Amino acid sequence: MILALIPTFLIAQVEKPKNYRRFDEKLIHFGFMLGGNTADFGMRLKPNAYQEYGLKSLTSRSSAGGQVGIVSTLKLGHPVVRLRFIPTLSFQERVLNYTFVNPDTSLTGDLLNEERINSTNLDFPLMLQFRTVRLNNFAAYVLMGGQYTLDLQSQENSSQDFIDPFIKIKKHDWQAQLGGGLEWFAPYFKFGVEIKYSYGLRNTFVPDGTYISDPIDRLYNKVWWVSIIFEG
Repeated sequence: MILALIPTFLIAQVEKPKNYRRFDEKLIHFGFMLGGNTADFGMRLKPNAYQEYGLKSLTSRSSAGGQVGIVSTLKLGHPVVRLRFIPTLSFQERVLNYTFVNPDTSLTGDLLNEERINSTNLDFPLMLQFRTVRLNNFAAYVLMGGQYTLDLQSQENSSQDFIDPFIKIKKHDWQAQLGGGLEWFAPYFKFGVEIKYSYGLRNTFVPDGTYISDPIDRLYNKVWWVSIIFEG
C-alpha cells in the first residue's frame, strides 16, 4: 500500500506549479545579503613561550559580528554552475585570553589579561556555486572559492602604547572559503539561507616587542558566516 503511494507522491511533487520560472534563463542576477558571523584566530605560539615570557596559556575566543553585502551571480553556461561575487562590509571581533606566571612570588594566583581585536572589513569573495537541479520551488547548493579582505580598522602602522599595548594585525588578508545553502523560489524573487567558513591563508600577526605579542608566532583569521540572501 505504502509502495503504491510513493509514485503518486513523486508525480505530485513534479507537477507542482513553479514560481519564478524565468530565473534560470537569466544570465546575471542581483540582490542583497544580510547576516551574522563569529570570528576567531587560528594561532601558533613560540615554542619557548613559557620559559621566555612566563605564558602559561593563551586562548582565542570567538565573538559575534555582522555583515551586509551586494550580490551578483553569473550563470556559467549551465544553470546549476554559477559564479558569485558579494562585496561585503563586515564587523568582527576576536578575544585573546592570556594567563601569565605572576612574577611576584609573594602573591598567589596567575596574572590574567584580555585583549579584544576589532575589525571593520571590506570583503571581496569570489565563489563557484554548484546548485542541485531545482525541485519545484526548492534547491540546494555548495560553494567554494576565496576572498580578499581589507581591514579598515587595522592598526598595523600605528604607534604602539607600551604602557597599555594592543595586538596589531595586518590590513590585507586572503582567505579560502567553503560553504553551502538552501534556496526557495517566490513568485518574483529567490530567498536563500547560507552558511560559510573562511580560513586565512597568510599570517596576519604583526610582532612589535610588547609582552602580549612576544609569545605569539602566527595568527590566522577564521570566520563562520550565516547569511540571508535575496536575489531577483
